Amino acid sequence: MEIVDKKQAARDESVANNELMEAIRDFGDIVAFRDLYDKYSPAVLGLSFRIVRNRKLAEDIVQETFWRIWHNSAQFDGSKGRFTSWMFGIARNLSIDAIRRNKRVTLQPVFEEQTSGGDDSAEFTEDEDVADLAWAEVRHKEIRSMIKLLPPEQFDVIVWIYFQGKTRREIAKEQDIPFGTVNTRARLALKKLQAMLSDRGMDE
Repeated sequence: MEIVDKKQAARDESVANNELMEAIRDFGDIVAFRDLYDKYSPAVLGLSFRIVRNRKLAEDIVQETFWRIWHNSAQFDGSKGRFTSWMFGIARNLSIDAIRRNKRVTLQPVFEEQTSGGDDSAEFTEDEDVADLAWAEVRHKEIRSMIKLLPPEQFDVIVWIYFQGKTRREIAKEQDIPFGTVNTRARLALKKLQAMLSDRGMDE
């Protein structure tokens, strides 16, 4: 029942967002625009800050993101995707562009086990594509946090496969789980992770 309720809530939210965007597109409704801004600007700020690592720059990206939402409202098509994916995609691209302009960013380790004492950050300059590195790091951190939200049996399979490097047949044998069950759990887990990434505009 809880899963059904969550799915319905997500659908209701998507419909509400589409209606707000239609009001902005068709009538220039500033109240609808303010509703979207109040609802999502903290999330956009969080995403941008995780990429650019600079509060002021992230705040500028939030303003630019919503400016583009307002001025490009006619480009949004709710039948082709969710508003949140479109919005986060704008913020992500602006953040990556900002990094490429600066050509310098400090990245922290993606995984705790990479920390080995001393200065545990790594600095990349124009010799490497810092934007891609920053975006990859953000996605890795998000995925690790999302994995913890999976049901226990799916969580275990993902950890065994992607963090311990075990094959699905090895898992089936070691854990005494039917091979088909391992495949099903892995498939469902990856589907849920993909949906969570999509909800946060991080599926690309």
